[in-house]
Amino acid sequence: MRAPSATFRKSVAVVFAAIGIGLLPWTIWLSASLDPHHETNRWDLAWSGFDSGLAVLFLATAVAAYRRSPWVAACAAATGTLLVTDAWFDVVLESHADELRFSILLAVFAELPLAAVCFWIAYRTERFLAQAVDAALHLPAAGKRPAESNLVGVLEVTADGEPAREPRDADAPA
Repeated sequence: MRAPSATFRKSVAVVFAAIGIGLLPWTIWLSASLDPHHETNRWDLAWSGFDSGLAVLFLATAVAAYRRSPWVAACAAATGTLLVTDAWFDVVLESHADELRFSILLAVFAELPLAAVCFWIAYRTERFLAQAVDAALHLPAAGKRPAESNLVGVLEVTADGEPAREPRDADAPA
């Protein structure tokens, strides 16, 4: 029987891959069928809401970094993602030459470099946390047998329900 985490991981991989592949024909259909000109009455609300969300993520990243929270990676990744999205829509949706030039400059010299910094923070934090967890749990390298003093041995419970006095070899007879 597979471990639940392995089954869940494989399910997520299959479902997300199916969604990603399914979005490709949808995107092609949208690009062919949508009118290139569209007006909306809520343009101000859409952009102010988006920028408010970006501001909240910058603040959340700052607070998480200040507190040395493990959430800093997720906050930084989300902030970087919104910065890339903001750059994309600013450049693509501008129609006046002067505004388009400003959007491109803002994207190239501010939004995209800042997004790269956010992704770097997320990567470094995840890497640090993985090393810290490995060190704290004394996990063996992949394919190597765990030491007797690892967490599994500490949490081992005997058949009579009493905690084991000393960790024992998992392959040894009970």
